[in-house]
Amino acid sequence: MPHFEPERYAEDAQPVIAAVDGQIWTPVIRHGCTFDEKVFILVMENFAKNPNLNSSWLFRADILQDEASSSFGDSTPEGLGSHVRDFKEFQRVRIMVRKLIPRNPKRDEPLIQTCMFLSNEGEMDRGTTRRHMVVYIPHVSDQGELPFYHPKVRGIAHLHEWDSSTGQGAVSLHIWHFEEQDLGAAGRLDRTLLMILSQLHKHGQGSVAGYVKRVHHDAIIPQSRFQDVYTRLKNEYGRQLVTSWAEHTDPTKHVFEDLGIAAFLIELWKDMYTENAFPGFVDIGCGNGLLVYILRKEGYQGWGFDARARKSWHAYNMAVDAEVGHALHAGTDSLQARVLLPCFVERPSENTTAWDETRVHDGVFPTGTFIISNHADELTPWTPILAARSRSSFIAIPCCSHNLTGQKFRAPPPADTSKGKSTYASLVAWVSNISADCGYEVETEALRIPSTRNTALIGRKFTAGDSTDLGSVIAKYGGAMGYCENISKLLKTGLRGH
Repeated sequence: MPHFEPERYAEDAQPVIAAVDGQIWTPVIRHGCTFDEKVFILVMENFAKNPNLNSSWLFRADILQDEASSSFGDSTPEGLGSHVRDFKEFQRVRIMVRKLIPRNPKRDEPLIQTCMFLSNEGEMDRGTTRRHMVVYIPHVSDQGELPFYHPKVRGIAHLHEWDSSTGQGAVSLHIWHFEEQDLGAAGRLDRTLLMILSQLHKHGQGSVAGYVKRVHHDAIIPQSRFQDVYTRLKNEYGRQLVTSWAEHTDPTKHVFEDLGIAAFLIELWKDMYTENAFPGFVDIGCGNGLLVYILRKEGYQGWGFDARARKSWHAYNMAVDAEVGHALHAGTDSLQARVLLPCFVERPSENTTAWDETRVHDGVFPTGTFIISNHADELTPWTPILAARSRSSFIAIPCCSHNLTGQKFRAPPPADTSKGKSTYASLVAWVSNISADCGYEVETEALRIPSTRNTALIGRKFTAGDSTDLGSVIAKYGGAMGYCENISKLLKTGLRGH
């Protein structure tokens, strides 16, 4: 990809675009490009729908209106009024109205903005040069109404010029100032415009170079639903959880990661259990117990276990209701120190190992119990097997690669050549294959959490009925020989491998 070395217009440079009503659009910065107008339009459509690509202060944009030129012709769509601008030698092609949603609604207000897509392909006096433009107009009357995350300008225009005879073009940014511009904000404005042009150049040139997006978010839960719940959870629990963190690990990563997983599960369960009552959940390998705590605070009955107790458990442990406790075999605490010895694994003789049965769980749960496996390491490949045994739904978020014996290993690369072949991609594909063989229609979601291990495998559609031979599935994926010896070590040390 060509280096990003933009050229700034001179302070006295004449406007490159002319508004019909006489507004002055000041040219600021430009850069050459080798992507044509089709790529430019696709990139700008993506930016219009995903403003978070250009601003870390924003979550998303809710599209309030999206109309092509065929629906309004030369007239202005109803309700837009002064927020639509006309430019000489350009025709309006599309008008989009969006609501910018900030990450922190307590600090920043949402903003309505009109996005206009324009073209001069109908003008023939410029020879082989074609010009396309996307203009953003915030719905404000003065700069004091603009939130922090928006540049202090009345409008921003992104211009793309393309010479089809040479296969070369340029992209540039132009701004419409307020009458009394805040000159103190000029430095931040310059940095913002430089970043915007850099992103446009990066995405446009990346498309020409054949870049294909591999990660697709929001495949199961719409972005707006997830982010609205996440924002509520963050505002309600975030500060208190961070300040009271009892572990030695980074509180910001773990708190906001588990808040994100909780938000996803809350919306997933809202879709899954519309007619039937929520069946309860169990978090196997629950670690610090935070996810269990958040979900129970939100009213979802369930519990979690791990091989050893954590410092956090004292604060997070909650008494399980007697009825639910009995149904989930959860005793009295929502967080318990137990190791998993699946019912499929033959227990060693009493002569070789002294088992503390109060600390062992056989992995059999009440029918329908939703199983959570969040970075559960050696328990990850067992997750779909246990779920199939109990006719349950599950979510598995793989992390470190272990086989069914509990040993670390390198999962084989996926047979699908379109998928990545990294250690993590191989693990995800391997667990997906186990899930499919257990009888699940596996769904995949790239979770919006602060972790590179963010792929979630969801098994909520069990299609095999009673025909699945889980013993054969275990044998197919290497068997569980040696699992008992590994569990014996956990019972002695009280530590879960990582």
